[in-house]
Amino acid sequence: MLKIILDILSVPAILVGLIAMIGLLLQKKNASDVLKGTIKTILGFLILGGGAGIVVAALGNFGNMFEQGFGVAGVVPNNEAIVALALKTYGTQTALIMAFGMLANILIARFTKLKYIFLTGHHTLYMACMIAAILVAGGMKGIALVAVGSILLGFVMAIFPAIAQPTMRKITGSDEVGFAHFGTLGYVFSAFIGKLVGKGSKSTEEMNFPKGLSFLRDTSVAISLTMGVLYIIVAIACGPTYVESKLSGGQNFIIFSMIQAITFAGGVYIILAGVRLILAEIVPAFIGISERMVPGAIPALDCPVVYPYAPNAVLIGFLSSFLGGIVGMILLILIGRTISVPIILPGVVPHFFCGATAGVFGNATGGRRGAFWGAFAQGILITFLPVLLMPTLGNLGYANTTFSDSDFSLVGILLGNFLKIFAH
Repeated sequence: MLKIILDILSVPAILVGLIAMIGLLLQKKNASDVLKGTIKTILGFLILGGGAGIVVAALGNFGNMFEQGFGVAGVVPNNEAIVALALKTYGTQTALIMAFGMLANILIARFTKLKYIFLTGHHTLYMACMIAAILVAGGMKGIALVAVGSILLGFVMAIFPAIAQPTMRKITGSDEVGFAHFGTLGYVFSAFIGKLVGKGSKSTEEMNFPKGLSFLRDTSVAISLTMGVLYIIVAIACGPTYVESKLSGGQNFIIFSMIQAITFAGGVYIILAGVRLILAEIVPAFIGISERMVPGAIPALDCPVVYPYAPNAVLIGFLSSFLGGIVGMILLILIGRTISVPIILPGVVPHFFCGATAGVFGNATGGRRGAFWGAFAQGILITFLPVLLMPTLGNLGYANTTFSDSDFSLVGILLGNFLKIFAH
């Protein structure tokens, strides 16, 4: 019986589906609605995972060409990749921390002023996974590991939405929805930079795109074209011989690059579709739980919730953050001439999701200048923070990938160093 329970808890899609089911049952939905909501929640999680797999594969080719073309070997931050590696070792601990951490989040929201219910399931999984890895590396195990990890996860899930809410209020114009994405430190930093540099700057949404460029408002098209340019640059840098002999199976290197760029965009599209499906089902389910247990709770949602408020800032933020990642990488290479440091390569996935969101946050406080410089600063931040995080991850710190978004680094650095001090 225990093995069956652990098997269920170790599959995040089923775990999140069960949570949706409980919420729907608490709302006294009929059997048809409960079944539909549960299956669609699980389906959304699986779709999210499928999209992530496509993105990771496309990024793998980009990373290989980048390293070959520019002679830079380094670490590509990618949450999906590092979690996939970690779950092989820490799957049970992660699932238990995730399950009890979600319960802790509800209890914290019930009994404190932190009324936010964190509804971004995949980021809950990622944070639970990182906490599990660091606690194991710090020598904890058993019930103590799960208890400490769950309480910490619950507080993190309540605190970060509270930190983001003042800017969210500016973006959305209300307190009806919170923000649940573990890049909050970077987004608030972007908003701070925006406030510093953006006085008198007009909103990104006052920019008038020529009619001939209106297609750039379609996120998938904009990502395909932008990534196409980046893929072609790195393909030219490493040369057709390498691409056609090692990666494309003989396909022309330019065609291969464009296909990879559009594949990447397709993966992002699938991820967003999975996120939307999860949110459409689990948000109402969690409302059912919160109405019973947490009166006045605010549902905190994933980062795409802010994209419709400033679509131009999304694209500006992505490109600016990626530029910040390149500048940060160059600085690390220069530092590496004096001391040994891992070289963090600019991961396109974090610079898209985090950069786009940072652009929206920066625009809210500083218009166009805020969107650009805020996202740029965020791009540098998520380049340097993983350098400090990696030593705390135990064996995972030696992988060629790591956690990307700023809150993972902040929590991991603080937790890892606390455990080192406490252990001594």
